[in-house]
Amino acid sequence: MQTAAPRPVTRPFLDLTAADLMSTPVRTISEEMTLREAAYLLTRESISGAPVVGAGGRCVGVLSSSDFVNWARTDGNGEAIHFVAPWGEMIAIDETPDNEIRRYMTAQVVTVVPTTPIGELAQKMVDAHIHRVLVADQDKPQGIVTSTDILAAVARAAQRAALEREKKPRKRRRARR
Repeated sequence: MQTAAPRPVTRPFLDLTAADLMSTPVRTISEEMTLREAAYLLTRESISGAPVVGAGGRCVGVLSSSDFVNWARTDGNGEAIHFVAPWGEMIAIDETPDNEIRRYMTAQVVTVVPTTPIGELAQKMVDAHIHRVLVADQDKPQGIVTSTDILAAVARAAQRAALEREKKPRKRRRARR
């Protein structure tokens, strides 16, 4: 299940909220999943992180590439998946133990509500040195906003501003005599 792209928004840039930028549905990882299963899921979905959920769908952590992996493939065919462990060792994913993912995830999740403004989203990411925040309602994932989503909003706002500048007639300067 790929996450959908955020919907295009025409509101002023600084009025955008998490609800405007978030991608849904959120791909989640069960806290009971093994490291191997989670690695394959992230690779298969082409995502670099996902919320880890426990009983009742409540978020208990986040697993991201920063936690335990930098993905690399041994060849162009993608036959063997490896990761670089936090201590620097290259490990073949098929040789990993079947430990539960909760041993590798980040337990402190940065969450926001859907009405959180874009400036606050960006500040939370900067302050926590992270690339994604979870949009949640009562600790249940509703969406996810990544640094790329914020950059895309900046790019759209810049494009709109450039178009507006082109549409405005230029004032003619009066020649001095």
